[in-house]
Amino acid sequence: MSNQDLSKQIITLVGGEDNVNSVFHCATRLRFKLKDSSKANKAALEKTPGVITVVESSGQFQVVIGNNVSQVFEQIMKETSLQDAEKSGSDEGSESTGVLGKAVDIISSIFSPILGALAGAGILKGLLALILSLEWISATSGTYMILNAASDSVFYFLPVFLAVTAARKFKANQFVSLAVAGALIYPKVIEAVGSTDPLNFLGIKIVLINYSSSVIPIILAVWVQSYVERWFRSFIHESVRNILVPMFALLIVIPLTFLAFGPVGSLISDGLASGYTWLYNLSPLVAGAIAGAFWQVFVIFGVHWGFVPIMLSNIATLGQDTMLPILSAAVLSQAGAVFGVFLKTRNTQLKALAGSSTLSAVFGITEPTIYGVTLKLKKPFIYACISGAIGGAIIASGGARALSFSLPGLLALPTYFGTGFIWVVIGILVAFVLAAVLVLVLGYQEPEADTGASANAAGTAGHTAPTVIAKELVVSPLVGTLQPLKSLPDEAFASGAMGQGIVIEPSSGRLTSPVSGTVTTVFPTGHAIGITSDHGAELLIHIGVNTVKLKGQHFNKIAKEGDRVEQGQLLLEFDLDAIRAAGFVTATPVIVTNSAQYLDVLKSTGTEVNSGDLLLTLIR
Repeated sequence: MSNQDLSKQIITLVGGEDNVNSVFHCATRLRFKLKDSSKANKAALEKTPGVITVVESSGQFQVVIGNNVSQVFEQIMKETSLQDAEKSGSDEGSESTGVLGKAVDIISSIFSPILGALAGAGILKGLLALILSLEWISATSGTYMILNAASDSVFYFLPVFLAVTAARKFKANQFVSLAVAGALIYPKVIEAVGSTDPLNFLGIKIVLINYSSSVIPIILAVWVQSYVERWFRSFIHESVRNILVPMFALLIVIPLTFLAFGPVGSLISDGLASGYTWLYNLSPLVAGAIAGAFWQVFVIFGVHWGFVPIMLSNIATLGQDTMLPILSAAVLSQAGAVFGVFLKTRNTQLKALAGSSTLSAVFGITEPTIYGVTLKLKKPFIYACISGAIGGAIIASGGARALSFSLPGLLALPTYFGTGFIWVVIGILVAFVLAAVLVLVLGYQEPEADTGASANAAGTAGHTAPTVIAKELVVSPLVGTLQPLKSLPDEAFASGAMGQGIVIEPSSGRLTSPVSGTVTTVFPTGHAIGITSDHGAELLIHIGVNTVKLKGQHFNKIAKEGDRVEQGQLLLEFDLDAIRAAGFVTATPVIVTNSAQYLDVLKSTGTEVNSGDLLLTLIR
């Protein structure tokens, strides 16, 4: 199924566009917030080719697509009037059940959009450290300075990145939020951090902290900013609102951040880092085993987002993080388990999915692996958790640590270079190989081959939404060249108001039937004809623009209303040269007037067409 067809099928099966409050996507999932989740056909969605599984968590209806999710999301944005919730800041209908659900929703919304940049910069930072240690480059060279700036800028200016995403989530003015973040890392402020001279604001002493790479202070500041803006917006007149509201927000939020939110947020960050370090130091082996075993369980329930601020706080305050290397064992164990399935299964569909999932899991994306293979088969997921525990214990016992943030996986290895690096390599190898061996030796229950009948039954039970896409082919009624509908100098047709379709510039004056069906309309002037196909497609063929003014001249009607016609049967003839000589445009639109009843009307991609060639494909 193409991305376009898949996007239409997904929108239909979540209950239609009218049932969607908002939608955005992460690395592998479309995350819908629905008005009524009972209207969604979850069973049919899970049977749809291109959909790995469906998860309902934290108030979201999550459709797991895999690495292709961004292309499917783009098609949804094109085909619907929905907006990207991440860009628009929409969280209508996002109420999650419980404090934990709300916290996870906030954290995922703030951190998800920047994870790619963080991971890419982290890997680059690790590679640069490796190159520097091998003395392939000098720390004083311009090359190192530029590459270091490229890898470090995301982390140094992290409050700026978080200001944008937090503003979207809390519905605050993004540019005011950027100004707040800019004030935290303003050069004069950074210089004053190391100064022995105390600073005060209106007589109140300021506890200055280096806020570069910080996480929680800016999130607290933007959260408060959203309330400040709303309060001032409620009574300031609209004529000066756009000026005064930002001014008052800056005047109040920035001083409060330096006086309160910043120090409190910094204490929270320090507390998280210190608390994790204390637990880890109690027994690295136990901590590694627990994290390696249960990390993918956390991913299933979506609560893994709660650990992202802890990892970033560890790196910002301690300069390193011991959790990330352990999690690589959990990720590679899933890759090993799905690779074992790939080697063992005789189910061709499962083998294909397992093969692609192995590759994505090795590079840190495990949702297709979990939902598509290991969790569905149950035992491979358990084998992976056991292998992840053993690999995580090895890595933690070796004292491995990450020097910068990255997504756990094979690509993250450069970020672990240094103390305990060899134990990371051993740990992830053990996790991968052991999981694969357990799957091959202990096995699992092979899934039964899916049949069209079972898929259809699952999809239609209790629902009227279609689960099988049918198509109807419409052939060209003319010989000529193809043009897009919008090129026609007639707004009614070009705008699509009459329906979707395509334009043919004819090179001969013979019009044949594009479908088998019934002639429903023949205009008295002969310049247009309507046909309803045997499968219900309603077609209008209009020869030229404004040719009704010819009052039937140069047209010879052959078919009449009510006639049964076959595809390719001659319907009418016209004198092409005479019509052009009279000054009329002869470009002929072929319109599907009931195109709203179809998922899509696909047009021929060629430029030349003969009578009887494929012209339109109607997707029902």
